[in-house]
Amino acid sequence: MLSAKSLLQEILDNDESFRLFCSIAASGESQGGWENARIAVLVPQSERELAPRITRHGADEDKHGRIFNALMKKRGLTPVEVPSDTDYTMLLERHGIGLAHDKLKSDEPLSVQDIVTYLAHSRVTEQRASEEMELLCRYFADHPDIGRAVRMISNDEDNHLAYCHEELLRFASAGHGRAIQRTLRECAHAEICVYRDVSLAVMAHMGRILGWSRARSATLVAAIHAVYAYERAMGWRRMVSLRMPERRDALGGPAAAAPEFA
Repeated sequence: MLSAKSLLQEILDNDESFRLFCSIAASGESQGGWENARIAVLVPQSERELAPRITRHGADEDKHGRIFNALMKKRGLTPVEVPSDTDYTMLLERHGIGLAHDKLKSDEPLSVQDIVTYLAHSRVTEQRASEEMELLCRYFADHPDIGRAVRMISNDEDNHLAYCHEELLRFASAGHGRAIQRTLRECAHAEICVYRDVSLAVMAHMGRILGWSRARSATLVAAIHAVYAYERAMGWRRMVSLRMPERRDALGGPAAAAPEFA
């Protein structure tokens, strides 16, 4: 019977599919670390109090990249080049979501609106990350090889999501509410399209590695399109709501070290 758990277990058990999975994850996390580090440097003077939290966000992402690389090393594997059609971060940028890398590579300070855009983009993408890590925790939290890593990353992603909610609510109370809602909706609709495309690409690559039958591949493609249809119709709403989180000041301290992985 095809299930999320059996599919993930199959990917985990095969060295080549595990290597691709970890390589994709490590690349995305490392890219997120660089982006947050640059944003922290370029925060406008009026929002400098945010810089340590953004720095913490980036440090967490860097840590996650190291963890995925360490999981590969533990199995005697080396990273592979990430196929361009699976590069979630790059594809989001191409869709105009988040802050352009050209802007982050310059030395010009960002505007307050840029920070609002960054937070809105992060609120949407961290929703996705939190849900995906929750799924992995559901099935592999006690796994002897990846359980500790999954639990650590999942907790960090929940912190990131809480931070985005809290900071966006602060900006909304300062008069940016309409801009925030508009940006959240634009980001959410673009993200679900990118997520569908990346999911299809990842499953195609995994199918070739694992030798899936046409019938099995077709079933997975249909499932991905079904998720997209739901998200397009109503699921996107969970990505644009804002509420005060139970975890307050979730990024108020330094990033937790992970010496057992890094």
